[in-house]
Amino acid sequence: MPVHEITDPDDDRIADYRALTDVELRTRWEPPHGLFIAEGELVLRRALRAGYPARSYLVDAKRVDQLADLDTGETPVYAATPDVLQRATGFHVHRGVLASFRRKPLPSAAEVLATARRVVILEDVNNHTNLGAIFRAVAALGVDAVLLSPTCADPLYRRSVRVSMGEVFAIPYAKLEPWPDALGQVRAAGFTVLAMTPAPDAVPIQRLDAGQRARAAVLMGAEGAGLTGAAMAASDVRVVIPMRRGVDSLNVAAATAVACWELGRDDPL
Repeated sequence: MPVHEITDPDDDRIADYRALTDVELRTRWEPPHGLFIAEGELVLRRALRAGYPARSYLVDAKRVDQLADLDTGETPVYAATPDVLQRATGFHVHRGVLASFRRKPLPSAAEVLATARRVVILEDVNNHTNLGAIFRAVAALGVDAVLLSPTCADPLYRRSVRVSMGEVFAIPYAKLEPWPDALGQVRAAGFTVLAMTPAPDAVPIQRLDAGQRARAAVLMGAEGAGLTGAAMAASDVRVVIPMRRGVDSLNVAAATAVACWELGRDDPL
């Protein structure tokens, strides 16, 4: 595996990795250029298994052997000292392994719905940590897909990918637009749209009937703000996770995990 040494953090060959902590810059750079960054060996290998083509690899020079078994083909492997890595990326790359991958075309919402039995729909979830945690919960708890309102964060942003432990590669997702009118498309595909809310007069999630559970689309809002009135009005059932000790709500990722577990608790393992 040929390895190219990088000694200058401004080397154009590693432009894909520049200023990785600048969310605004990366948001303007990555999707338009059709790329995303994977951090850590585990996430990198999951991206490869999911069929994402690698553009390049950037590793700590002392960890090159971690990739020795990969068939990198024509994809360049760059190695640098921790200091050069930090100056190029903007943070201490303690996992020592980064890779730049090409994105794949997103399926349409209709394509995702056609093969799903249970989905999670997110409105305005723009915190990358929450988004990554939601994808990990969805993968672990038997939900088939995620649909995103146009204002949601990018699931392939580095932090989302890392927090999901690469599960964003395993779960189909699509944009659902126009928002919120496209929720009608979900309903037309045979799903019951369950709007999650802390409202005390909503239906406790454990009281949903079999018909409401059969093909559930769990609709989650942003942290703090919750669902908009328009999204709530476009849903079928308002649903609450009952709380104790005066707690009014859960973090959106935790609430998603609870809802996914409850709806799938009788599924065969």
